[in-house]
Amino acid sequence: MSFPLYISKRLIFSKKGSKFISFISGISIAGIALGVATLIIALSILNGFERTITNKIVDFDSHIQISSYSGTLSNYNLVLPLLKEKLYPQAENVNPFVSQLAIISSKTIKDGISIKGIRPEDSWKGLQEDIIQGKLELIDNADLPTMLIGKKLADKLMVKIGDKVTIFALNKNKIPSVENLPNIQKFVITGIFESGMAAYDDLIAYVNINAAQRLFNLNDKVSGYDIRVNDITKIDSLTNYLTNHLNYPYAVRSIYQIHRNIFTWIALQKKPIPIVLGLIIIVAVFNIVGTLLMIVLEKTNAVGILKSLGANRKQIISIFIYQGCYLAIAGILIGNIIAFILTELQLRYKIISIPSSVYFMSSVPIFISAQNFLIVSTITFILCIIASLMPSYIASKIQPVSTLRFN
Repeated sequence: MSFPLYISKRLIFSKKGSKFISFISGISIAGIALGVATLIIALSILNGFERTITNKIVDFDSHIQISSYSGTLSNYNLVLPLLKEKLYPQAENVNPFVSQLAIISSKTIKDGISIKGIRPEDSWKGLQEDIIQGKLELIDNADLPTMLIGKKLADKLMVKIGDKVTIFALNKNKIPSVENLPNIQKFVITGIFESGMAAYDDLIAYVNINAAQRLFNLNDKVSGYDIRVNDITKIDSLTNYLTNHLNYPYAVRSIYQIHRNIFTWIALQKKPIPIVLGLIIIVAVFNIVGTLLMIVLEKTNAVGILKSLGANRKQIISIFIYQGCYLAIAGILIGNIIAFILTELQLRYKIISIPSSVYFMSSVPIFISAQNFLIVSTITFILCIIASLMPSYIASKIQPVSTLRFN
């Protein structure tokens, strides 16, 4: 063990030290710990919001969506193989869909919804995982096709698995008249899902794509194609590629364009992070500087004795830098432990709830990342060491003759 480290250890753990200095050191450690914990929790929540919203939106929409300026697209059975060929191997799935507005009616209430027709054979893993009652079984039965609805909509309509509902839809998307009566079709509910996002749980009902085409009298037409890519970093490049190669009436939009307001809101939430980090750093720096200056004043006599015994300036500086390291490490470790415990509790028990109609989920989302802990801890430690240099330099300038005479 080096001489500066040994002396620093004796100063830190000495039972004869000033209780006031110990109190100041405790405040300094607490300030660093709270700052580190606050920043890690803030980053974990923001990352949780971004990942949760992105995943849920993708579960119900796609990475890239091809729609039509005219409302519908013809001959999807011929177009689908061509799209898959163009996007191979970047695209994981290319799924045609039908999406139109309609009115749903139970025995007690009517409400407006969006009917989305999908193919049962396509991959809808995310939707499957969100089913809380029944199952994803979209059967095309001309007399009584099946339907999957959200929990909020089911509660509003006061229906359950096995109940029947009536759908009123526009014929060829035209205003109803005596010559153009609306289409009416009964459906039986075979599944109820809960995504935690009110925009989906309250507004969307899933049916077989053939049943949707028949309901809206679309023949072989579809509303568009949902595309999921293997690498999300290629979403923008594939969107540009499809935009350049598909002519009117095809309209291509990425998930970031469709839900621009959501992702803009997430990006806006991240902007204050550098400011928060700066404020935490300032508090940590003042804590370290103040504590070490108090220690320097308290240990002036000890510094004089060490210098009279032959300790040089470099060793004196090292002694107080080691004390700064002790304060920084103690604060960072405690801060990491506090952040981990609080984030883990929220992740497991959903202690803090939020209105899903505003935030698209029912509880504060958390994403625990080792990277967040490492980055915050490293930056805090480096800055605490830098803050230790000034008090250490002041201590090294103390003249042993003056201190011994003063004593």
